Amino acid sequence: MAGSWLGRAVYTRKLCPLLVTVTSFSPSTIGPPKRVLVVRYSQTGQLDAVSDQILGPLLADPRIHVHVETLRPAQPFPFPWPFLAFLDAFPETAHMRPLPLAPLSLRGDEDFDLVVLPYQVWFLAPSQPITAFLQHPVALRLLKDKPVVTVIGCRNMWLMAHEKLKAMLAAAGARLLDNVVLTDPGPTFATFVTTPVWLLFGRKRGFWGMPDAGLVPAQISGARRFGLALRDGLRSDAERGTEPMLAGLGAVVAEPRLYFGEKVGTRSFFLWGKLLMAVGRPGSVQRKPLLVTYVLFLFTLIVTVLPVSLGLQALLRPLFRQRLTRIKARFELPSGSAHDRRHRYDR
Repeated sequence: MAGSWLGRAVYTRKLCPLLVTVTSFSPSTIGPPKRVLVVRYSQTGQLDAVSDQILGPLLADPRIHVHVETLRPAQPFPFPWPFLAFLDAFPETAHMRPLPLAPLSLRGDEDFDLVVLPYQVWFLAPSQPITAFLQHPVALRLLKDKPVVTVIGCRNMWLMAHEKLKAMLAAAGARLLDNVVLTDPGPTFATFVTTPVWLLFGRKRGFWGMPDAGLVPAQISGARRFGLALRDGLRSDAERGTEPMLAGLGAVVAEPRLYFGEKVGTRSFFLWGKLLMAVGRPGSVQRKPLLVTYVLFLFTLIVTVLPVSLGLQALLRPLFRQRLTRIKARFELPSGSAHDRRHRYDR
């Protein structure tokens, strides 16, 4: 690759020395090409649409080589997702015991300058395919000492999932350089209805006066700014440093009021998941009665504990203000919620 590029440069110099003088100092034509690995899985297609927007500027740059690894579970997860099959996935998801993946196209000895990891949130944890990848021996070799940019597309509760994912990255020896979070802009309690309807019936369009499920088109198209900033960062070797490349682009806005509800939900998924795994394997008949019981428990949890938690926080906000501020700051790292550079990339 380098030899052929040099050959073209020499040939161009004979024809147009001035052109070579100008372009030879461009950051995008100095040194070997940058290599970017993108590992993704999208059940509904929404996360693929987001990552396509981010990848656009990288794919358009001839000095950046992109390898997209689309994860394929050995036993595919359907969409729409049958109700009991959907619930049956939560014990292993909550306990980080995913179903295996189909063979990867990667061997583990490839060398990448940057890894982009878009992922979904399932049951307040990373989706099973992403967890399976991060636990895979190939991933452990690929991610060692590599900078990683995570991209979350979800309903609105992602804090606990990201804590789990960061722990897996740390175990692999990777370093989290940036995090992007795009969440459903609908009201919290409306999304408790619209998101399950989308997953279970494939209906994304809103009903009964509620908004459409998922991200709005402007959020998806706006993700292109992150790709433009990553492109510029790679051109200047910013991925080798410790500072985020996506700061000032409104990459993530954390909602600390949901933190306590997520803690309760995570504990619930863990305890009930442990019980369900003791009863039987995924898909076993023995699980079904207990899954139905859990649905009733979960519905009660959603309509009681979460509203009470949010109500108490609203009443006691002066007492909780400092703690909520610390939670917000913690989960907005490393990329942050500031918008001071966004005008440079919103195009």
